Amino acid sequence: MNISGITHTALSGMSKQTNRLSEIAGNIANGNASIVATASTDVDLGTQLTDLVEVAQIYKANATVFETGADLWEILGSIKRD
Repeated sequence: MNISGITHTALSGMSKQTNRLSEIAGNIANGNASIVATASTDVDLGTQLTDLVEVAQIYKANATVFETGADLWEILGSIKRD
């Protein structure tokens, strides 16, 4: 895989997590949030908050991969110019 493929994959991952974040926010805002879900229409707040932590960690990991790929791209560009 080349550097542009790596950065593209990282961007795709960040986009997916952004969508998950919107979905979780919608679940919390539109659902009957409770600590423990008691019916199918209830939102388990604990699960939603756990999912938010997971989204943040995955997003951060993808952002780190993207930044590393961008740094490598810059280094290769400077080597090519020299």
